[in-house]
Amino acid sequence: MSEAVKSDIGVIGLAVMGENLALNLAGHGFRVSVYNRTTDKVTAFMSGRAKGLPFTGCLSVRDFVDSLTQPRKILMMVKAGRPVDLLMDQLLPFLQPGDILIDGGNSHYPDTQRRLERAEANGLLYVGMGVSGGEEGALNGPSLMPGGSADAWPELAPLLQAIAAKAPDGSPCCDWVGEGGSGHFVKMVHNGIEYGDMQLIAESYDLLRHYLQLTPEGIAQVLADWNQGELNSYLIEISAQIMQTRDQDGNLLLDKILDKAGQKGTGKWTSAEALEQSVPLTLIAEAVFARFLSAEKDERLKAAQLLRGPERSFQGTKAERQGFIKDLEQALYASKLISYTQGYVLLREAARQFGWNLNYGGIALMWRGGCIIRSAFLDQIKAAYDRQPELENLLFDAFFGQKLAESQSAWRRVLAAAVTDGLPLPAMQAALSYYDGYRRAASPANLIQAQRDFFGAHTYERVDQPRGVFFHTDWAGLGGDAVAGTYNA
Repeated sequence: MSEAVKSDIGVIGLAVMGENLALNLAGHGFRVSVYNRTTDKVTAFMSGRAKGLPFTGCLSVRDFVDSLTQPRKILMMVKAGRPVDLLMDQLLPFLQPGDILIDGGNSHYPDTQRRLERAEANGLLYVGMGVSGGEEGALNGPSLMPGGSADAWPELAPLLQAIAAKAPDGSPCCDWVGEGGSGHFVKMVHNGIEYGDMQLIAESYDLLRHYLQLTPEGIAQVLADWNQGELNSYLIEISAQIMQTRDQDGNLLLDKILDKAGQKGTGKWTSAEALEQSVPLTLIAEAVFARFLSAEKDERLKAAQLLRGPERSFQGTKAERQGFIKDLEQALYASKLISYTQGYVLLREAARQFGWNLNYGGIALMWRGGCIIRSAFLDQIKAAYDRQPELENLLFDAFFGQKLAESQSAWRRVLAAAVTDGLPLPAMQAALSYYDGYRRAASPANLIQAQRDFFGAHTYERVDQPRGVFFHTDWAGLGGDAVAGTYNA
């Protein structure tokens, strides 16, 4: 094959995301080689959507690698897990030092770190890249979160930033994230925040539909109004559209969808990582647990017949109804701020533990377009980190602190109404509990530590003594001064 017709980049895996990313690359003037384990897909693609476009279809791994310019840039769009390792096994014998492997799937970040070490041991560069935006984003402009071997970025930047979504100011929603598995870690946190956002919107819908008794058309209008203000976001936008979608018989399609929420596991990964890192990611964890509870459909049907609660109804005037809708708007906004706050706390802790140099403001910019959690206040997160690059918590930023102060009365009224009328708001309640817990200088945890010392001699620190000095009390008067060997707080 002559050098003139060699491709700028290769894509392996022609499922929906891989095929659409390949078309996106070709649409931006890059020549793209494609390969798929099931070669019939290559043939069908080349004679179908790729026809007349700058593609090279390959039916073997060797031909695929040989079709690429050096350093070779290979985007792997295969199922996360074992398939990525098997694909690396196939590719490595044909690659040369300096070639670049990019994993664009939803890989777990420790797997990405392990594969990076393997690739670099063979003289290769490795990038784990989070991709958000679904099939439409892949085709028309996704949010891309690449991290790994830093030397790969100068080679990849022209391609990836060309195909990425563009923010309102024209900047690409793609930048270098950091070292190791940080690209996939950031995508994992993105997905966790996505879980939280979706649950918060579902809880708001529940209040509008089953507490205020609004019609689907009325809810669609409320969501459309919210989307014109501070709550402007992709998820609010599509939720309004869902409220207006009818089935073939003219009835609301939403009412025909079984209330069992599925998941692919990234929300669980985020929650598990928060536990591992000792980060209070309460809102996102509650969103994951809410999906688990939704899956207990048969038991919930039984419980609905056996367990009693208050009647759900709104007895206020039309003006009071409108006032509640305004309160709910503020409560949703405040809760969303907490969701992003907790996500960023997890990012900071991971960066500290793994030695990553993350650009926190830049991450917010990557999420402004193309991705599922794109929303209006991401610019404010960027501004917060511009003001204080070492910001410990977004709640310490003047903008976010003020917004939560302004919203908290409405936030509390909404939660009080939900509790009184028996509607569960696990994510919204977790958000307010985090805010109330975080702002308290003194908590009841001193009692917990006293209990631990009483039954397990786990020791404690004292407020009237220097930090790092530990004490034990013989609470039961049984004598003995043996203490536990570890104290973790």
